[in-house]
Amino acid sequence: MTETMQTDEVAARPPRVDPELIERLMAGASGELELLGPDGLLAEVTKAVMERALKAELTYDLGYEEGDPAGRGSGNSRNGTYPKTVLTDLGSVELDVPTSAHGEKPMAVDNRNGTFEPRLVPKHVNRLKGFNERVIALYARGLTVRDVQAHLREIYGVDVSPDLISTITDSVLEELREWQNRPLDSVYPVIYLDAIVCKVRHDGAVRNKAAHIAVGVDVEGRKHVLGFWIETAEGAKFWLRVITELRNRGVNDVLFVCCDGLKGLPEAIEAVWPQASVQTCVVHLIRGSMRFCSYKDRKAVAAALKPIYRAPNVDVAVEMLDVFEAVWGKKYPGAVKMWRDAWERFTPFLEFPPEIRTVIYTTNAIESLNYQLRKVTKTRGHFPTDQALLKLLYLAVRNIHKGQRFGDTSSASWHWREALNQMEMFFPGRLQLT
Repeated sequence: MTETMQTDEVAARPPRVDPELIERLMAGASGELELLGPDGLLAEVTKAVMERALKAELTYDLGYEEGDPAGRGSGNSRNGTYPKTVLTDLGSVELDVPTSAHGEKPMAVDNRNGTFEPRLVPKHVNRLKGFNERVIALYARGLTVRDVQAHLREIYGVDVSPDLISTITDSVLEELREWQNRPLDSVYPVIYLDAIVCKVRHDGAVRNKAAHIAVGVDVEGRKHVLGFWIETAEGAKFWLRVITELRNRGVNDVLFVCCDGLKGLPEAIEAVWPQASVQTCVVHLIRGSMRFCSYKDRKAVAAALKPIYRAPNVDVAVEMLDVFEAVWGKKYPGAVKMWRDAWERFTPFLEFPPEIRTVIYTTNAIESLNYQLRKVTKTRGHFPTDQALLKLLYLAVRNIHKGQRFGDTSSASWHWREALNQMEMFFPGRLQLT
């Protein structure tokens, strides 16, 4: 469905609340009355609606309306109210709920026989779903537990403990485990492997740890985060464990694996997927070259590198690298050395037509993902455990791609159909399109 069609559908949908009712509500409100906040109009409306719903639930359970003579002598009747504070996404709401006949202070509505179990506010529950989701959304944007606590106090007038916030965010751990172990497609045309460094407390000291990330492009051209894995440092041996896990989750074949120039990584990939073409990521090479350059030369150096990775074949690429070395080699020998060291794993890229090259080269998905993940993790001085880091990474990805099938980093890549046709020509049968 196109965006225009969705907009038209929303515009045609009748309002859920009678506009006249809203007008009467606003007309009856005091001029000094706030709309939001713990004492605002919306909180008051929420209280009224919830209390009305609780009364309706109890009426349904008892089988007769309040004041109906049919309830006399039934031994099962209403017995007053008891105040209960419920946290909602609008803030705290004070509810008046019925209490039991035995003088107890229940956590939810009750009748004289104590048999009523409300569904709106179950026993021992004082937070509605919307409140939990609001806390998780704030945490997913990189706010620390203390930041979330301060935000809730400032915006909603609600004081919650750091332990409660941790408990709410920990509720996604089971979801995280299921996601991390979900079955994957049997073949991916392209998989990108990368890592970002975060600080995590380990054995009483704060250390740098590598959060390994795998992003796969499926046969429809959609990109999916396949998982996260934490290790003290990025190394080929650990990547072998990651790749083996991906195979155990169903990935039997990959056409292209794009990665950085980590020593031993290509061999690890080929040990698991023997037919895969291991490609040194062009973006990594360009980014690595910039590290050797002064800021004022970066634009010129980037322009000088372009003829190398856009060369029509390997021979022209070799000539362009020689030209680059002649111009910049004396000033930036490290950049030249990096390209020559990676040459064997870079040149497979040049054997394919532009349609395939564009897909392999366009690593915007994982680069953009890494940028956003760094943005939410850098606000933390460090993480107390590996699990805390994994939890934030998972929530961040879930938040970044909210509204899409979770794990998708984007819709299909540009010119994907052209690339898919070329891949089927170069790798007949491996994409399992039939």
